[in-house]
Amino acid sequence: MTGRRTGRGRAWAELLRVSALLSVPGDALAGAAAAGARPGRGTLCALGASLCLYEAGMALNDWADRAEDAVERPHRPLPSGRIAPGTALAASAALTAAGLALASRAGRPSLAVATALAGTVWAYDLGLKHTPAGPGAMATARALDLLLGATASTRGRDTRTRAARTRAALPSAALLGAHTYAVTAVSRHETRGGSTRTPLAALTVTLAVAAAASGGPGGPRPDTARLRPLLALAYARTPAPLLLHAALNPSAALTERAVGGGIRATIPLQAALAARAGAPATALALLGLVPAARALARKVSPT
Repeated sequence: MTGRRTGRGRAWAELLRVSALLSVPGDALAGAAAAGARPGRGTLCALGASLCLYEAGMALNDWADRAEDAVERPHRPLPSGRIAPGTALAASAALTAAGLALASRAGRPSLAVATALAGTVWAYDLGLKHTPAGPGAMATARALDLLLGATASTRGRDTRTRAARTRAALPSAALLGAHTYAVTAVSRHETRGGSTRTPLAALTVTLAVAAAASGGPGGPRPDTARLRPLLALAYARTPAPLLLHAALNPSAALTERAVGGGIRATIPLQAALAARAGAPATALALLGLVPAARALARKVSPT
């Protein structure tokens, strides 16, 4: 009985990509920092909503790709029969509802952003993933997730101030979206490999995002002037060597490793964005998640 429970828990961990889950909290925290707000109850609501919607997307992704995975990745939970397709779809729907309910606790503007985020996630998994619009949809989802944190964290302020602070988070959302676009573009080749141009393009985007993240709105701030370049470097060095290897030898295995590195790099990028916004404590707290994310990735694949 214990072995069966362990096996079922392992199947759900693989379905929900728990090793990538630590890349999610930084969206809300970086969003709060970019909006010039201290993390509070609204930020926690956004964080919980983000986790639920991310996991909803993971379950829905495997449900939508179950026929393709039966050929290319038969070891995954659905094609291997460890989790029934209907169960995965029900879990995705329940997690989406939970995410929207949590976002509503932070106010109507937060619910509106979360609804757009949920719609983007479902549209990506059910139709856009295998089209040219796929990377853009995924980038939009990540950008919206950061904006959800910004909107929820400014709850209680007047409408004009709240809107201004949310707009202040747009540059950070754009940088996170650019990174996500690059990683998603590479992921489209991870089962077959064969692309040299895409990893090289992703490497170029990574270096550009790192350069932008090392600066800051309104010029360098004394409390983060030294921290920002270090965090930007930590971000760039995570996926850069793997992307270069994938470009030089575009095999499926190396491409998949590059995608995993890109997912893990999300955390130091979020930390760099928090430091860029003048929140060094948040940045260092996020950086502390990196070892745990690396350890989880050794046990459960993030892709």
